[in-house]
Amino acid sequence: MLLIKGSYHLVNSRADGDTIPFKPDKKEEWELVPGPHKVEHNTSGKAKLRLDAIDTLETHYSRGGNPEVHQPWLHARAARDALTDWLGFTTVDRLPDETVTAATPLTRPGWILTRGAGRDKRCIALAGKGTPPGTSGTQINVDEALLRTTFNHHILQEGLAYPTYYTNLFPDLRDELTAAVRRAKADKKGLWKDDDTLDGATVTDIDSLQDDVVILPKLFRRLVDYVYLGDPDHADLTGFPAFLDQAADEFWIISAGHATTGLDAIVEVVDSKVRMTRPPEDLVFVEN
Repeated sequence: MLLIKGSYHLVNSRADGDTIPFKPDKKEEWELVPGPHKVEHNTSGKAKLRLDAIDTLETHYSRGGNPEVHQPWLHARAARDALTDWLGFTTVDRLPDETVTAATPLTRPGWILTRGAGRDKRCIALAGKGTPPGTSGTQINVDEALLRTTFNHHILQEGLAYPTYYTNLFPDLRDELTAAVRRAKADKKGLWKDDDTLDGATVTDIDSLQDDVVILPKLFRRLVDYVYLGDPDHADLTGFPAFLDQAADEFWIISAGHATTGLDAIVEVVDSKVRMTRPPEDLVFVEN
């Protein structure tokens, strides 16, 4: 993976548990990021990271002009704070809309490991702190021991994020992260004591999604988009499987060893209750 040394920035961002701005010491190193998508950055080199293999509860989400929503604050803000604390920010001031207005210190040094950017032009990365494990701007071998020093591993170990794997991640690293997830689940750490993804979440309206149910954020986002197509105060989930089929998410089911298209293949709807039939760590999504 490509190693880039730089610094993390919070002010004027809406950083959450899996997204944060990062600025390389040498902005030209963004040009070294492989893949079909370029990393979008400003003139100083600052760009948004999407932290690889994790998905934390949403502190703000909207699409297609719909009102902005969030997932239950307890675990959403715990993940957000876990990232800033782990990086070494001691105080962070935010507006009600989650925009950071001040941070102490102003920036924190660190490094990232990446194999590319997503279609949204955010760099997909493992986030590190302290002394970089090699020379910035070069490709280095990433093994399980190095992975365990990253925030991505840390937050899964603490049970504050769902594993959300894509095909860009090496299988041996995915297995290491899954082991951390399973330990956190067994200990009911963080969000796992409240998780409804497999047991089933009762969704009656937008407020129930925001305030009551703790589910995989990808499923939450699909539910929000679907509910806003109808009456957000009285959710009718009858058409949700067909909506998932139309969304056509492509993914592999690891335990079954085959690919499929459409989350409707692993999501059940009974009246107002929604559940996934496969755990998140058993899925690998195809990056679009």
